[in-house]
Amino acid sequence: MNDQRDPAPIAGDVAADADAIRPVDAIDPDAARMPTDADEGLLARRYRAPTFGAVALVALYAFEALAVSTAMPTVAQALDGLSLYAMAFAGTLAASVVGMVAAGRWADRSGPRAPLQHGIAWFALGLIVAGLAPTMWVLLFGRIIQGFGGGLMSVTLYVVVARVYPPRLHARIFAAFAAAWVLPAIVGPVISGLIVEHLGWRWVFLLVPLVAAAAAAMVLPALRGIGAAAQDSPLPASDGRRIFWAVGAAASALLLHYGGQQRGWTAASLLALATVALLVCMLRLLPVGTLRAARGLPTVVALRGIAASAFFGTEVFLPLLLSRERGLSPTWAGVALTIGALGWSLGSWNRGRMADPSPSRVLQVGMAMLAAGVLVAGAAVVPAVPVAVAMAGWVLAGLGMGTVFPSLSVLTLELSPPSRQGVNASALQLCDALFTASVLALGGSLFAALLARAPMAAYLSGFAITAGLAMLGTLLAPRVQPAAAR
Repeated sequence: MNDQRDPAPIAGDVAADADAIRPVDAIDPDAARMPTDADEGLLARRYRAPTFGAVALVALYAFEALAVSTAMPTVAQALDGLSLYAMAFAGTLAASVVGMVAAGRWADRSGPRAPLQHGIAWFALGLIVAGLAPTMWVLLFGRIIQGFGGGLMSVTLYVVVARVYPPRLHARIFAAFAAAWVLPAIVGPVISGLIVEHLGWRWVFLLVPLVAAAAAAMVLPALRGIGAAAQDSPLPASDGRRIFWAVGAAASALLLHYGGQQRGWTAASLLALATVALLVCMLRLLPVGTLRAARGLPTVVALRGIAASAFFGTEVFLPLLLSRERGLSPTWAGVALTIGALGWSLGSWNRGRMADPSPSRVLQVGMAMLAAGVLVAGAAVVPAVPVAVAMAGWVLAGLGMGTVFPSLSVLTLELSPPSRQGVNASALQLCDALFTASVLALGGSLFAALLARAPMAAYLSGFAITAGLAMLGTLLAPRVQPAAAR
């Protein structure tokens, strides 16, 4: 949900009060201490509403991501849709890629208000469809709509920061965004579990649009009058074609999952077609050399996708394992996600306190912790392994992610010229979503094929893929240093 980015005055601002700018004289000795624009913070009158609205949207996005992970085991069983369990997550991620690519060009051409308004509307509509779904296929359709809206929101909010806030406030608003992720990560899964147990799983989806409407009412009026950004040079023609490659990538990821549900030659044909199409689309969307982990920035982007798919590919199945196979309630299964988020926060805090660390070494250690954490958490599939051991493993995985993600963000900015920082930061999010959707498609197909005959093998197949990816990331970490820097 997930790296941030010249401001424009908010439409409707009035001129400064004459008393605030008049010269200091003997009659008013306190005038020198009156606030100026340079003293204003995020909660100054002109910024208060957009700040509360934007932070609320980020918090809702984060809450829904974790809340759905907690509720989905109950949802899948209630709708008899375990075979589509992983696709309910992969579909959202795949659709978000389309929203991310569409939002950047849309906001540049018309300003951030329209894409953000559409993002909130599509996000809320998807949640309503999912919350009222009579079948798992309808819920999947709602999750795809929600993912598209979330992709629009996530990118447009960065444009809002650049166009609404002065540069001196950028670090503060991004820190507020980060905090908006932490709190839902800590309490969201538990709250979701309680909602599932006492109100029903549908309310996990249906309550959020009400808060989203209130957040929209705060942030959208502040964006009136903010139009297209000034272009130093014409947009490349290839930028306009990125949306088609994004749609192709999303469709290919969904086809990959669908093909895995089939059998015989049909499955083989669909899987081959989806794999080739997905690779072609990725080559068009990601920096050159990403898929072969070329030294420098391409490996940095690739590691983002590898780490995200290893962590989230495990997190999707962990609550299902704990609730379905180990008998935990939705609330206690959600606790596992909470402690993983706490580990992530602790890892990020520790990474921020490191003084001039070796990037490759830090990444190797972080990826190794992630791999070990996935293996230990996955051991919960064995009945003799205490659930507490799995919980401890997931804390370790969170520590690894908290170490890896900030390191990759820092490296991306260091290895990018100023004119490419936004594009390359966007590539991190795209790689994150595409890799995770692909891994969920593969793991979900194996899970669906094995669940009825060998439940333990169904879970282990997915955990083996994600642990293997984390180990691969450990081996690739030294390649983040460009050849000239070795």
